[in-house]
Amino acid sequence: MKLSNQSEVPVYTISGSNTARPLPEWLARRRKRSLKDDPEYANRIELLQDFEFEEASHCIRVSEDGEWVMSTGTYKPQIHTHHLPQLSLSWARHTDALNTTFQLLSSDYSKSIHLQSDRSLEFHTPSGCHYKTRLPRYGRDLIYDRVSTEALIPAVGVNSDGLGEVFRLNLELGRYMRSFEVDVGGDDFTSTGGGTLQGGINTGAVNTGAIAEESHGLLAFGTTLGTVELWDPRAKGRAGVLLPPTQITPDGPRNEITALEFHRSGLTLATGSSNGLIHLYDLRSPVPLLKKDQGYGFPIHTLKFLLPSSSTREQTLEPKILSSDKKIIKIWDPRDGTPWTSVEPAVDINSVAWCKDSGMILTANEGRQQHSFFIPQLGPAPKWCSFLDNLVEEMAEDPNDPNAFNAGQAGSVYDNYKFLTLPQLRTLSLEHLIGRTNLLRPYMHGYFVAQRLYEEARLITNPYIWEEERAKKIKEKIDKERESRIRGKKKAAVKVNRKLAERLMEMEEKNERRRAKRVLEQGGDEAMEDAPSTTEPTAETPTSNVLSDNRFAKIFEDEDFAIDENSREFQLHNQGSAPRPTPTTRKERGLTAVEQEAIDDVPNSSDSESDSESEAETTRASKQKSATRKPARQSNNRHQPSMQISSSTSVNSSRDRSFGSRAQNMRTKEKPTRRVTVVGEQEFTFNPRGKSKPQNSDAPRPTKPSFDYKAKERRSASGNTFRRM
Repeated sequence: MKLSNQSEVPVYTISGSNTARPLPEWLARRRKRSLKDDPEYANRIELLQDFEFEEASHCIRVSEDGEWVMSTGTYKPQIHTHHLPQLSLSWARHTDALNTTFQLLSSDYSKSIHLQSDRSLEFHTPSGCHYKTRLPRYGRDLIYDRVSTEALIPAVGVNSDGLGEVFRLNLELGRYMRSFEVDVGGDDFTSTGGGTLQGGINTGAVNTGAIAEESHGLLAFGTTLGTVELWDPRAKGRAGVLLPPTQITPDGPRNEITALEFHRSGLTLATGSSNGLIHLYDLRSPVPLLKKDQGYGFPIHTLKFLLPSSSTREQTLEPKILSSDKKIIKIWDPRDGTPWTSVEPAVDINSVAWCKDSGMILTANEGRQQHSFFIPQLGPAPKWCSFLDNLVEEMAEDPNDPNAFNAGQAGSVYDNYKFLTLPQLRTLSLEHLIGRTNLLRPYMHGYFVAQRLYEEARLITNPYIWEEERAKKIKEKIDKERESRIRGKKKAAVKVNRKLAERLMEMEEKNERRRAKRVLEQGGDEAMEDAPSTTEPTAETPTSNVLSDNRFAKIFEDEDFAIDENSREFQLHNQGSAPRPTPTTRKERGLTAVEQEAIDDVPNSSDSESDSESEAETTRASKQKSATRKPARQSNNRHQPSMQISSSTSVNSSRDRSFGSRAQNMRTKEKPTRRVTVVGEQEFTFNPRGKSKPQNSDAPRPTKPSFDYKAKERRSASGNTFRRM
């Protein structure tokens, strides 16, 4: 794959030989063996497998569905059919005579009719040659009329009336119909029946024909006289004649018509002559609209209007005409004849085929290998070789290419395109445009779609898209206004110790609000600037922000400085920030006074050990609380009265009727002793009081009332009890 035409419209040669004559077979095989280890040869592009003939190719056609390519060539005379989605040769078939031209009767390759050089007409199917018939005279061209199912064969020579003939073979009836008689002249215009000899010099003939299938259906036949006769197939009569332009000299050579092509509208007719001139006619006027010279003087054998398959797309694209002789292929503008691009291979060209809605051109030519050219600006690569688009973009980085995609243009190439995947194209109903227009550029797993086409397709798919977009814009505007009024809590952008950072930020915000309030109270910023600054930095107003200080950066970045809030040390230093128990973990409920007395009175209870442990923990907690108090408060508590609580229930079966007997029993009971040997803690002793007053009133009282339920008895309801206390 190389750039064969460095112009404003580059042309890439995908496959084709650069030499006019191929190498001998034995030399070609030896050269292939020598290039076996060549990486450049190993990485070459072979678009179609075996896209070649032993000697030369004569004619090529692309099927209507775009999936088959049929070509004929020699030597030996044979037919090749390639399946394009598989990029390979489907089948090859040999014939008895050299093929002049052929037509595909179906949308694929299954039915075809071939005009042979031995005056025969063959019908081929996938299984082989279906039928073969002989023609009265040698044929020059082959046309198929789908409306009347007739094969039209312009022939050489004249009949007994001195007129040329176009044979009509009706495929539905299976027989020849009355021929169209066309004035072609002859080699002897004075004698009766002149020009009847088929092989004579300057024998008149109908060289070519064309049909306006998509419009009025007129037939056009070009003759050796340079005239074009128009026939109406419905009336089976001549509708008009286009005379040749005035020759320069009376004795000059006759400019025969060698190519004809109708425009889709049916009003424009293009003619190609044997001297390389192309004329465009409006059927409503005998004067040609435009005259174009191919440049080399060889007969024109191919004329094509490069139109898209959809008539609506034709209005948005610039019209182009492809004309070809054996030397060069030119594409130009039919409005003023301005050349657009050209392809000039090293071998002679026999036939040209264009893959519709793409930039791919295939040729049948002299030489072993057939040519294929790709013009990116003409259209995208066909669906069966869509990878060529990416290859062309990669090759366009070559500095020798004037249209290369450099670094500055890379950003602007797809500015007006939107990338869509295949499911998104199906949603927008744009799947049918794949491989048919340059508005869809394949790339990786999707396509770049022109922005205008995307907007129109989205509007057609959803007519209410404008209202949805308007509602979306309004919602975004309202949300933006809400964000300006409502300020959320700031989040610290740190890696570790996030809670510490948030607490510092809260402190900083409080200080800022406090300073702002102070400024407002003192009369604003101007009053604060005039007044002398008497404020000193305190603990509430830190002089520097810890988060922005580089000295403390590692505290919020390094995980080694992470604070474990569940550790014992953190809880001791931060008692107010101790983690609360989760809902799943329940706090154990303590025993009531009645339950505690019942357990204490039962001898040899199994829960005595656990009770002692719980009492020890309770005592330890109370000692810690008392230790945290200030000494001044401890001294004051000595002179404060203490409250004693008695129990109203008793487990003993015998009740004490008097208060004195109860007091006597309380003296005789053993008093529980508690010993705690924890270093650094205090020891408390709980002694019950009697009914008599203490002898020493100055004796220190316990700083905290004791709650020893074991030494308590049932509380009496008489008034004497409280009166004597």
